[in-house]
Amino acid sequence: MRIVVQRVLEAEVCVVEEGGERLVGSTGRGFLLLIGVKTDDTSVDVQYLAEKVANLRVFEDSDGKLNLSLLEVGGNALVVSNFTLYGDCRKGRRPGFTNAASGEHAEMLYKAFGESLQQLGVPVQYGSFGNEMRVRLTNDGPVTLLLDSRKEF
Repeated sequence: MRIVVQRVLEAEVCVVEEGGERLVGSTGRGFLLLIGVKTDDTSVDVQYLAEKVANLRVFEDSDGKLNLSLLEVGGNALVVSNFTLYGDCRKGRRPGFTNAASGEHAEMLYKAFGESLQQLGVPVQYGSFGNEMRVRLTNDGPVTLLLDSRKEF
């Protein structure tokens, strides 16, 4: 499982529909999380990353140092599915997506990740799995991190 973590002041996600867009999720201070699920990911990957995200110390303390976690600052998370995180661009010009999990498996783990964050005390809102979306955000910092449950980077 892979996650792009973006520290945000605010973020929102809309579903693209005929005739416009419909807001489906938003957050204030916290994280925008783009989630990619790999074909062989399990609940072990979900739990590892939920714990990691909730406890990442990337918010400033009173001395301006990155010492506080999402939990400690009372931040929220906006969780958005993004299968392209498993796009393989090493050959040719078109990414290959053979490592990205199928819809049913990916959706199950995507939802499980959000539920795990909520169980840890993080308020969570979601994008709309499998739909075309528009994501708007105001980066804070910017602070952007890449996480991988297999520690491939």
